[in-house]
Amino acid sequence: MADSFTHLHLHTEFSMLDGAARIADVVEAAQRDGQPAVGITDHGNMYGVLDFYKAARAAGIKPIIGMESYHVTTSRFDRPKRAEHDIYHLTLLAETTQGYKNLIKVSSAAYLDGFFYKPRVDDDLLSTHHEGLIATSGCLGGVVCQKLEAGDFEAALATAGRFQEIFGRDSYFIELQDHGLPEQRKANPQLVDIARRIGAPLLATNDSHYVHKSDAEAHDALLCVQTGSTRDDPKRFKFDAEEFYLKTSSEMRKLFAEVPEACDNTLWIAERADVEITFGNMALPSFPVP
Repeated sequence: MADSFTHLHLHTEFSMLDGAARIADVVEAAQRDGQPAVGITDHGNMYGVLDFYKAARAAGIKPIIGMESYHVTTSRFDRPKRAEHDIYHLTLLAETTQGYKNLIKVSSAAYLDGFFYKPRVDDDLLSTHHEGLIATSGCLGGVVCQKLEAGDFEAALATAGRFQEIFGRDSYFIELQDHGLPEQRKANPQLVDIARRIGAPLLATNDSHYVHKSDAEAHDALLCVQTGSTRDDPKRFKFDAEEFYLKTSSEMRKLFAEVPEACDNTLWIAERADVEITFGNMALPSFPVP
């Protein structure tokens, strides 16, 4: 068994035209590397959760159920002008079966109450349904990293502290990523500092939009389809690195050798995550009839 698993790193994307990873391929790659668990965190939705859960269980790997939510620091009920609208990424994971139910409630409310360009969650929704959930500070698109990118360390620190109050000291992780991007190399030391100051655990992750490194070109073509552009357009939307694949445990250990506890904590979450989904029982809502 691997001594960490790159795939809780919570960013395996199975979303249409955003990720080029098939569930079966991801599970097979994790199993081949000896990883004890694998996670799914699609952008703003949980559409692939049941197929993913079944595939992981069939392979003898623990499934980590999650979602990379779209978070707003204001109210999800607000409908601002687009130019004034900041949406951030926040990773949510189900630690318990109750947490899985709460994740469904968060996802549903994000669409029913918060949908405005994206299905959005806010602090009030997270506070109401935080039980059984684990959260991470997210990628460069998370609000903590965005505050750091803006040069406001104190605001980033305060934001991390607020999330910690919502989810609890052991259930809010400061996330570290390294895809070779200069923004990440600049942010990571500051993120470690924030974690030390508020006593939050670190978590090493890898944003994975495809399974193998060799899939980068195919994923690039997929992005062109999504954005209606061509690969020879220098101004098109594209990823700035070819590191968004399912990395092995040894690759992750090497990347984060200076903070080994960040990899250790992937196993900690894997040990804690215990979601049971029952299939075959029809559950219909009860409506009063005259």
